[in-house]
Amino acid sequence: MAGCAAEPDPGTVTVLNSATDTAEHTANQRFFDRCGKPLGLKVEQISVPADQIASKALRMASSDSLTDILELDGSELPQFAQTEGLRPLDEVGVDTSGLSASAKSLGSYDGTQYGIARSVNSLALIYNTKLLKDAGISPPTTWRELRTAAKKLTAGDTYGMAFSASPNADGVYQFLPFFWSAGGDEAEIDNGKGEAALQLWKDLVADGSASRSVVNWNQQDVNDQFVAGRAAMMINGPWQVPVLSAQKDVDWAVASIPVPEAGKPAVPPIGGTVMAVPKNDEDPAREKNAGKVLNCLNSEKNQLQWGASVNNVPTRATAARAYAKQNPKLAAFAELVTTARSRTAKVGTGWPVVGDALAGAFQSVLTGRTSPEQALHRAQQQASAGK
Repeated sequence: MAGCAAEPDPGTVTVLNSATDTAEHTANQRFFDRCGKPLGLKVEQISVPADQIASKALRMASSDSLTDILELDGSELPQFAQTEGLRPLDEVGVDTSGLSASAKSLGSYDGTQYGIARSVNSLALIYNTKLLKDAGISPPTTWRELRTAAKKLTAGDTYGMAFSASPNADGVYQFLPFFWSAGGDEAEIDNGKGEAALQLWKDLVADGSASRSVVNWNQQDVNDQFVAGRAAMMINGPWQVPVLSAQKDVDWAVASIPVPEAGKPAVPPIGGTVMAVPKNDEDPAREKNAGKVLNCLNSEKNQLQWGASVNNVPTRATAARAYAKQNPKLAAFAELVTTARSRTAKVGTGWPVVGDALAGAFQSVLTGRTSPEQALHRAQQQASAGK
């Protein structure tokens, strides 16, 4: 039956991605055309919803029909790299020099670079400038200042602070900056340091500075509360910028995420997609063509323009610095991604189990079922059992 399959066009590079939104698909194609045409190549996208990328790629791989470039969430890279189905980027001529350490981590597995991100995102503190100014409060930089500011800003229908503590990826993503900044370790969840992050969240909810509904809010819900004026500050990412910029009722600004002690760096998670090159032993020329397209997409100029179009930070250090200058309102994000960490850097393919364990921990604490210490001890047991 294999002999009946259509021969792939040698002048076409195929890409599997999650650009199902028409505007995103079109924007992607503009960059693909910009890079493909000078090389005499046509780039075609196959786009499916993000939560279907992994399963779609596995089905295509089983029938030897996987695309030349695979774009997937950075947290999903390890499961593909572990199968040895991806080509190390240096073997297909992709230049990864000049990338930030966090971006390299996002695209690496077991010390080898398999994926490259054009741009990345993270989390920051977004605040209502008028409410803080009226209260005589500067954006908090430490947890103590955060507790004080959130309490003072809570009045009427407005909470001082909003965050997502939903029992899924959104909540875990928002918990990590506090967990990691406190010294929490996803490879040793009950090391005694992550409890402080759980206690902080618990205290914010217990004293009424944050809504008890945070256990049900995803990141979009948090943004909705902020835009409606029901939260003075929130933890959120640059993907909310289009909505924030379009509304007229709330003036907003971005600051770094508060840390346990002054002077310590915030350690948020780094997020975004990476582009990888699946192995094609029968036609290595296709791998080389994919590498050429990736080099063009990740030139400083193209990274900068792509990052600006999607409100994400370029991964080349020089492009990131230029991005911060050109987008001063979002400069805090550019600074935060330099200290951000990949969720899979330490635990690799074990991350989904660890993420579920952490979600169970903060859910149990915020709903009053367990103490922070008990919650993280149980989370470690759950993570160990799931390995």
